[in-house]
Amino acid sequence: MLTVKVASVAKHFNRRPVFADVSFEVRAGEVFGIVGRNGSGKSTLLKIIAGVLTPSRGSVAYELDGVAVPPELLFRSIGFVAPYLMLFDEFSAAENIRLFAGVRGIPCPDSAASALLERVGLPTDREDPVRAFSSGMKQRLKLAFAILHRPPVLLFDEPISNLDSDGVATVHAIIREQRERGCVIIATNDQSDIAQCDRVQAVSSGA
Repeated sequence: MLTVKVASVAKHFNRRPVFADVSFEVRAGEVFGIVGRNGSGKSTLLKIIAGVLTPSRGSVAYELDGVAVPPELLFRSIGFVAPYLMLFDEFSAAENIRLFAGVRGIPCPDSAASALLERVGLPTDREDPVRAFSSGMKQRLKLAFAILHRPPVLLFDEPISNLDSDGVATVHAIIREQRERGCVIIATNDQSDIAQCDRVQAVSSGA
């Protein structure tokens, strides 16, 4: 069983405190929410949990059956979705998926790429570049990247941003499915996202 342990984490930028002393644990089977006002540091905290940012103080540890996951192997355990993640706009959706699968060393035949696109509600036969996609379609593609390798931890930053009602339903269905193989940590203020959570942790700027 994988556990995420956040211990007394604090972050500041140029001496400006963002948040301080945030601690919690998330275990397999849980959906955990990070909430707070705009600018409170929700996205910053999620990036720290993902290993993208270094905390100013405190620590984040991933443990699998009580054994620490080495930092160099952490990418295998995490799927990350955020509106600000970049796509390769000159490639098609299927080409993007195959590229990301190659980076992860995962075989991805056409049938697997099509199944993943279908799972997130994207057409499987579009060959036009992603630059022609709507913002909602791009968000769906980012969701596909996150679940590509079936990670035990999904980290979602405003996961339903730019999505229509069908897209929101897809995200929430994936969150429910994730309970069976791991956990989800969501940074959000959306009430429908919060309704998916078992527990929430509020963060506040300068706290």
